[in-house]
Amino acid sequence: MIMAVGFRRWVFLLSGLVCFGVGITLMVRGELGLSPWEVLSQGISNSTGIAIGTVSILLGLPIMLAWIPLGERPGIGTLINIVLIGIVTNITLGMIGPLGSMAVKIAFMLAGVVIIGIGSGLYLSSNMGAGPRDGLMMGLARKTTWPVRRVRTIIEVSVLVVGVLLGGTVGIGTVVFAFGIGPVVQAALRVFRRQTAQPIQVANAH
Repeated sequence: MIMAVGFRRWVFLLSGLVCFGVGITLMVRGELGLSPWEVLSQGISNSTGIAIGTVSILLGLPIMLAWIPLGERPGIGTLINIVLIGIVTNITLGMIGPLGSMAVKIAFMLAGVVIIGIGSGLYLSSNMGAGPRDGLMMGLARKTTWPVRRVRTIIEVSVLVVGVLLGGTVGIGTVVFAFGIGPVVQAALRVFRRQTAQPIQVANAH
């Protein structure tokens, strides 16, 4: 039974991160706006010519290193998170080309939010380490004694502004993500957390 739960946690971790990367691709191809961190990644990608998934990986490494003075400890899931989401994003962007119809773009954007939410629920249910951005958020909240919500808002508004200045895509998709991701993640957690019997800390995977 213990081995089965351990195997299931690995399945949840890996499948969740793959879903997250696919969801990012769907939102990118929808061209209607991305989450704040992906706006930043896309902005850097547009400015440098580096693939957006590769930018995500390159950003994840220094963000994780910033945990050290904050007293946070990464898990194996943190390291896999940094690499796998970016790789999947690059691969799937190569498989799915630009879209023409606005109806299809809207469908891709909505599907992207849902798939990212499901991926987050899977990943978080594995309880194998926070994503680099969530670890930064939690560490800063602990050091500043500010509420997590305030710290998260400051971080995401900051990266969103920088991303916009660099040419990242902001639009209705950004708003849908902001208001829709929480309920989808929460619903996914209710389904998947029962399968691992792990205590879950609700946050975004990425």
